[in-house]
Amino acid sequence: MTKTEDATPEQSPSQPPFRSPYPVLVTGGTGKTGRRVVARLRDLGVETRAASRSGETPFDWESPATWAPALEGAAAVYIVPLDTEPSPTPAFVEQAVGAGVQRIVLLSARGVNVPGYFGPSIVDGGPHLRGEEAVRSAGAAWTILRPGWFAQNFSEGVFLDGVRDGEVALPVGDGRAAYIDADDIAAVAVAALTEDGHDGEVYELSGPRALGVADVLDEIAKTDGGPRASYVPLEEAAFRDGLVAQGMSEGEAKLWTAALDPIRTSREAPLKDGVRRALGRSPRDVADVFRDAAAEGVWG
Repeated sequence: MTKTEDATPEQSPSQPPFRSPYPVLVTGGTGKTGRRVVARLRDLGVETRAASRSGETPFDWESPATWAPALEGAAAVYIVPLDTEPSPTPAFVEQAVGAGVQRIVLLSARGVNVPGYFGPSIVDGGPHLRGEEAVRSAGAAWTILRPGWFAQNFSEGVFLDGVRDGEVALPVGDGRAAYIDADDIAAVAVAALTEDGHDGEVYELSGPRALGVADVLDEIAKTDGGPRASYVPLEEAAFRDGLVAQGMSEGEAKLWTAALDPIRTSREAPLKDGVRRALGRSPRDVADVFRDAAAEGVWG
C-alpha cells in the first residue's frame, strides 16, 4: 500500500494529499464487488465502512438522508451505482466531495461510451455515463472501472439457478464474451483507492479469453462436482415473454434483454488491458473462478 503525506506529480496543487487511516466508504458493501473490496481493504488494515441497506453502515440510494452519516469523515469512496433513471450518482458525488472525500473510484460498465452498445433501444450509456461525467467534474481524484459481464454471474448470480438445474436459456446465440472475475475488479478498485498512480484512469476490464455460453458451461462441468448444464438459445421475444411471465414488468424485461445484446453480438468479446495496466498481471480466467466456486461448494 503506497501512502504519502505530500502531493504526488499526478495530483494538482489544489488537490489535498490522500491520507490514511481516514475511512474508505464502500457503497454496495454487501454486493458482488463491494464485499470483495471491503475484505481486501480490511486485509490491508484500511479502516473501511461497508455501506448498504442491509450492511453495517446504513446506506440507501433511494433515501438521501442516509448519505451524510455514511460519508462523515470519509476520505475515499467506492461507488457501486444504482442503475436507474434519473441517476442519483451525480447528487451523491457532489455531496461526497462537499463532505471532504478526496478520492472516488466508480464502478461503471463496459461500453457506456459507445452509442448503441446495448442495442438500438438504448442509444447512450444511461445512468452509468452520467455517473462518469459527475465523477470527472467533481474536483476529487477519480478512477473509473468499466468491467464487462462478470464470470460470477454463473456461480453466484443470475445464471446460477439455471446452472444448477441443468439448463441456461438465453437470447445470445453464438455470441461470445470475455467474462471478468469479480475478484479482479475488486483488486483494481483497491489499488485505485489505496495507491498512487491511478488518478484520472479509465480501466476497461475483461477476462483473458472470449467464450460462448456453452463454453462457459463446459468449464463449470470440468470442476470437481460441477454440474453439466446445457445452453439453450432463445429468441429475444421468447426470453422477454418468459421474464414477464415470471413477474417482471415489460420495461424491466426489455432492459434486461438489451443488457444481453453485447454478448449476442460479441461486443463483449474483445480483450481489454485494464487489469494488466492497473495491477501488472494478467486477469484470472473463468476456469480459476469456477475452481474456487467448486471448492466453496456453490454447485450444491
